[in-house]
Amino acid sequence: MQNSSPPSPPLPALASSSFNLRDPKSLLYFFLAPSLLFLLLFILFLSSSSSSPSHSRPDPYLFPTQQTHRIVYDNNSPSDPTPPSIAYLISGSRGDAGRVLRLLFATYHPRNNYLLHLDPFAPQAERESLALRVQSNPIFKAAQNVDVMGKADFVYPKGSSPLSFTLHGASILLRLSENWDWFISLNAGDYPLVTQDDLLHIFSFLPKDINFMNHSSYIGWKESRKLRPIIVDPGLYLAEGTEMFFATQRRDYPDAYRLFTGSSFSILSRSFMEFCILATDNLPRILLMYFANTPSSLSHYFPTVLCNSRQFQKTVINKNLVYASFDKSKLRAEPRLLNSSDFNDMVKCGAAFARKFQPDDPVLDLIDKKLLGRSPQTVVPGGWCLGEPGNGTCSTWGDAGILRPGRGSRRLEKAIVELLSNDTLRSCKCIPE
Repeated sequence: MQNSSPPSPPLPALASSSFNLRDPKSLLYFFLAPSLLFLLLFILFLSSSSSSPSHSRPDPYLFPTQQTHRIVYDNNSPSDPTPPSIAYLISGSRGDAGRVLRLLFATYHPRNNYLLHLDPFAPQAERESLALRVQSNPIFKAAQNVDVMGKADFVYPKGSSPLSFTLHGASILLRLSENWDWFISLNAGDYPLVTQDDLLHIFSFLPKDINFMNHSSYIGWKESRKLRPIIVDPGLYLAEGTEMFFATQRRDYPDAYRLFTGSSFSILSRSFMEFCILATDNLPRILLMYFANTPSSLSHYFPTVLCNSRQFQKTVINKNLVYASFDKSKLRAEPRLLNSSDFNDMVKCGAAFARKFQPDDPVLDLIDKKLLGRSPQTVVPGGWCLGEPGNGTCSTWGDAGILRPGRGSRRLEKAIVELLSNDTLRSCKCIPE
């Protein structure tokens, strides 16, 4: 069938005097153009409207009504709020399918939404095996809340591809469900320290626009090492991984907005993720273009957007609820690997998650046994599980609105109450340093 629309006019040719390979600035533009073009197309993709994919209805035994949640060991209270929902983006690389599945089991709740991802370094067979294991699980099939990304995104440790992947995953989760309230991105080296019943119970009493994110306007040495250098991340436009390109030129420090730094882990509200992806305000896109060619865009982008937006700068709490331990003897602030000797500190801190762990480290079994009550290859039991105690506890299920919070909820409650106290709260909201 022929297209009746007129052909597009040809693009005007560049004048020969406008581009000179001997000119360093022209050479820099030559390398930056592909990544900037990709980001423009990426923004258009995220901003375009699309209807949610059609699914058959989940098991009615899990979602009989939209009633407020009930705590199984307390009397019903009419003031109990509706339990929230969390959207999880869980990612891994080659050989991480088992770790991703274990993390899914450890964070699973029928009310949540999950998107699993293995990057291109993982063979397609591993990705298909992960999808088959998800499809064959009865509770995942009943709740219909776990999806696997079929087309992988490159996620380099540095560059802008981690930010591109995070926004891509969040945009998919926005289209998959209209009901989730917070967004959390985890990698295979992360693990929860509380059950989802604990987390959902405490979060049900919080305003839905709160964002938990470490942030600071003090850049220090990061200005020269992570913000002024100009890089080209090949993960944005090449099908195979290659070395990152560093330009000789260095960018000027901006004066149109204040830059903030933070960590790559955060708990972000749905309204803020919609602001970054779908909003008509141009601030998220301006900052996306600025951070497109910086070495550490993910740890700077979200804090800078939050703290430069009048709509959201009063919703941020300067704590990301994750436990991490750093080697102070090293200049780079990278979390060290956790082990069993860190278990007591993890429990005392009141965090909801911890990072990072080695694959199948014994401390993960300790967390499963003492904090989550989880058996191998099973989900964490919650108020929705009606089976006999043991490996088959969640083989029979009921109302997902029934929560069974435990000791983890009290630890988390104490930590959040301290964060929300007046003195702490006033010092935690995008304060210039």
